[in-house]
Amino acid sequence: MIEESRIRPLNRNEPVKGGYVLYWMQASQRAEYNHALEFAIKQANERKQPLIVYFGLTDAFPEANARHYHFMLEGLKCVQEDLKDRGACMAIERVSPQIGVLKFAEEASLVVCDCGYLRIQKQWRQHVADSIQCPLLQVESDVLVPVETASGKEEYSAATLRRKLLRAVGDYLVPLAEETLVTDSPRAEFQSYDVTNVAEVISNLDVDHSIKPVTAFHGGTREAKRRLQEFISEKLDRYEHSRNDPNEDCLSNLSPYLHFGQISPLYIHLQVNPHVGPGRDAFLDELIVRRELSMNFAHYNRHYDSFAGLPDWARSTLREHEHDPREYLYTLEQLEEADTHDPYWNAARGKLKKCGNS
Repeated sequence: MIEESRIRPLNRNEPVKGGYVLYWMQASQRAEYNHALEFAIKQANERKQPLIVYFGLTDAFPEANARHYHFMLEGLKCVQEDLKDRGACMAIERVSPQIGVLKFAEEASLVVCDCGYLRIQKQWRQHVADSIQCPLLQVESDVLVPVETASGKEEYSAATLRRKLLRAVGDYLVPLAEETLVTDSPRAEFQSYDVTNVAEVISNLDVDHSIKPVTAFHGGTREAKRRLQEFISEKLDRYEHSRNDPNEDCLSNLSPYLHFGQISPLYIHLQVNPHVGPGRDAFLDELIVRRELSMNFAHYNRHYDSFAGLPDWARSTLREHEHDPREYLYTLEQLEEADTHDPYWNAARGKLKKCGNS
């Protein structure tokens, strides 16, 4: 079941007689528990048309680095394989997504996309919506409760959003059934950028190569699900009391998989919810409330990445103490290189640089 509130038309174009349905995958990088994908398959089946999945690989994403892209590309390899098993063709191009998708949209009956909350993601989708001749339908799949359904405004605390989310979330905890494609995709007609050799792809990308890939994390839905089951069986019971103790190693380590859309928050909730206990409640509060508060902030606050995005009281306090004397002053480079007087900062920062988590 795909709730109507997850679906939003981004333009008012009428359907056209194209050759296929196009799913523009960008944020929800997975082939299961993906509402946008299942909606696109349903649309393709209704038209008795194949489904083409498109992904634009851009060098120009803000703060792009080799570590992020290595992890993402490992996941995309898995997505490509999984979609092939489901009868869909996935075309990856090394081009800015909002440009590359226009070519594929020319022959599409309609285009389905997933949802992004950052400025650049919204700009991509709006550009495509304004440029194509067919409908563009956005399906929100990376939150439990669609952001605008949860609240019509920016929420300033977890407490205010929690009440709204908990009233609504029960309506969205519905297992997502997989649709079966009626018409296989014509793979030979669509060339795809070869991502088989991830290291080679990374070497050719114009991204920050000073931040190296790590060995502790590997991308992909299968790895995300393995980590989830490991967390449930070994850590969930201790999560409430041990999550803030770095010596306990009690975290789920699912953040990068959620960040790249390689695992569904709905799937996580359905797996964790049966395990009654304080650990479950603490974890689900993080998954539902704390995580979706960040989406609310990015969606409603146009200045989310600048000083202007802070609330008035925070800006006033910072200005009031701007010239306070400080015992230690460090440059950004010193902080990044873990070169401070504080051994705990240095240790945490050093581990982050080396291992990808702290």
